[in-house]
Amino acid sequence: MTDVKTEPEPDTARRRDRRTKAGLADRDGFLAWVMLLPSVIYIIALVGIPFLLAIAFAFSDVTTGDPSFDFVGFANFAEVFEDRVFWRSLRNTLVFTAVSMVLIVVLGKILANILVADFRGKWFVRFLILLPWTTPVALSTISWLWFLDSIFSPVDWVLRQVGLIDANVVWLGRPGTAMASVIAVHVWRLTPLAAVIVMAGLIAIPRDIDEAARIDGAGFWRRMFEVTIPMTMPVIAVAALFGAILTFTDMTVPYVLTRGGPTHSTDVLASWAYFRGIEGGDVGQGAAIALFLFPLLLAAAIAILRAVRRLEAR
Repeated sequence: MTDVKTEPEPDTARRRDRRTKAGLADRDGFLAWVMLLPSVIYIIALVGIPFLLAIAFAFSDVTTGDPSFDFVGFANFAEVFEDRVFWRSLRNTLVFTAVSMVLIVVLGKILANILVADFRGKWFVRFLILLPWTTPVALSTISWLWFLDSIFSPVDWVLRQVGLIDANVVWLGRPGTAMASVIAVHVWRLTPLAAVIVMAGLIAIPRDIDEAARIDGAGFWRRMFEVTIPMTMPVIAVAALFGAILTFTDMTVPYVLTRGGPTHSTDVLASWAYFRGIEGGDVGQGAAIALFLFPLLLAAAIAILRAVRRLEAR
């Protein structure tokens, strides 16, 4: 007598399909890789491959006129280290990053307090605070190029009206004022980002702690330095990390405002790498200069992240 195979009932088949789907949905590891896959592809395509190409170009004699690849070892690095402009760009980068990061964190903390405050017209004030970050960097920098014009500058007009200056200041034509202008524009652009990050930390502070400090008679400044700042220090460190990364690798503001001038006084490593590698045509040396950014930025990121971990462990 032979067994007769019967097809499963429709309800049974549906239940099996549901169990299969539920099994995939419950596999956390599988879902994690599925969710991360687009980000991994994006990072590999736009960060990983260009980084590997930069390493390859840094050890070659590739130029815009001769794209053939010939291995030259550390010759590009040796020539870069003998370049005075490179060392000046490195010094400008360190000054640009350090001063900008301090100002961004301090001003971001002040603006964060304004963003969380409750007052009439706060939405309009928040819009004005966040406007520099939402405006395209090239467009906003071109606007500042007009603001700092040596003849038609409205900044000079205001300063003359209040009696601070007698004649127009050549903001972008002198080394000191040019670097100060580049830093000011960059800080104006990135401070809203730091303010939003710090604002998230301020909102996360339990109200009970602040109310207890008020009951104990602590004033505004005492609550600021003994409650608010210690509890938001990890978030402030993250804001400093973002500010350092975006400042250290930025070339838009120096390029649009001064093109590295006068006499390379505002050149940073990113802009000098562009000038040597793209405009100058020496792709190998440009890649070597750009590659020099990596160890410095990695060291700064590790130092800040370690500080964040120590603050969170307290």
